[in-house]
Amino acid sequence: MTITATATPGKSLISPTDHTLVLIDFQSQMAFATKSIAAEVLRNNAALISQAAKAFDVPTILTTVAEKSFSGPMFDEIKEAFPGQAMLDRTSMNTWEDAAVIAEINRIGKTRIVFAGLWTSVCIVGPVASAIDQGFDAYFIADACGDISPEAHERAVQRMVQLGAKPMTALQYLLELQRDWARSETYAATTGIARKWGGAYGLGVTYAKTMFGASEGQHG
Repeated sequence: MTITATATPGKSLISPTDHTLVLIDFQSQMAFATKSIAAEVLRNNAALISQAAKAFDVPTILTTVAEKSFSGPMFDEIKEAFPGQAMLDRTSMNTWEDAAVIAEINRIGKTRIVFAGLWTSVCIVGPVASAIDQGFDAYFIADACGDISPEAHERAVQRMVQLGAKPMTALQYLLELQRDWARSETYAATTGIARKWGGAYGLGVTYAKTMFGASEGQHG
């Protein structure tokens, strides 16, 4: 059998228009007990994906649990990316069991959903498993999730992968949205986000642009 390659992206790759981003319980009380990832790395990655979603106009749902009575406010890094957007506060640990969140999922109308938040084994596994059960295509940003121990996080990741969810990283999320440096309309936003929140890669972008005036959209 002959297979012919074509210059087209794989169907499993995300695009700015094919998914909803759901950010769950990035709150103080949840972060205090998170030990699988350093707090500063978690905050950085939350900022990175939030800014990426904002830059590419990805429909995004922000949800908290017991914000006023127990868990505290959403991270400033996320609120700054979505100024004025309502936080859908819940009592349920499983976001997918909250009627207001599900109404927003249905209003947006995307069948592919990307999740991130705290904690991986409870507040991410719950909606991921529920979404998959209802026929949605689920992704999760593994390094923008955290849990009370590395063991808890890794077993949750393993469980979601076994269910069919696709793991990603925060920087991967940004770069997969861009995917082609010739897309000039989002080039500046993508490199700007990478420079501020992209770690060593961001330093490399800054170095190349400062020293050589380099541009990723140029052929060598």
